[in-house]
Amino acid sequence: MDLQKLTVVTGGAASGKSAHAEGLALASVRTPRIYIATAQAWDDEMKAKVATHRDRRGSDWVTIEAPYDLPGALEGLAAEAVVLIDCATLWLTNHLLAEADLDAEAERLLAALAACPAPVIVVTNEVGQGIVPDNALARRFRNAQGRLNQRLAAAADTVVAVISGLPLVLKGAA
Repeated sequence: MDLQKLTVVTGGAASGKSAHAEGLALASVRTPRIYIATAQAWDDEMKAKVATHRDRRGSDWVTIEAPYDLPGALEGLAAEAVVLIDCATLWLTNHLLAEADLDAEAERLLAALAACPAPVIVVTNEVGQGIVPDNALARRFRNAQGRLNQRLAAAADTVVAVISGLPLVLKGAA
């Protein structure tokens, strides 16, 4: 199987979206498999989550840590590779907490995705289906994530929502 240029895999927390995205990359005929990690492990819970993801992937992946500079991580990758970014939500969170210009960072990311010669799978969280957050920072994040997800989906060839571990193709073919 070969992938389209840009695939977006979205869903709620612990929905199975990362495992589904990894499965898409593993089913691809392309190598190497590049995993671009955006998480920063500040506490034991996040450290355990990162370890679980790393163990599930195994040693057949090249890992690049890019909590802020996703565009830089995408530069110079070979067209023969397959790239998995996990995840756009943590990347956006990092920029929000750093008080960066979120629209400018999103524009840089979308340009880098368009320029990347390898097919890219982007994992992102759907955060807008819950209750309205009770504080301004959480509302700002929810709105920024919603805008980023819309832009990613518009640029993508394929969009898959994962709900309870089940993929639902929203756009294109998976």
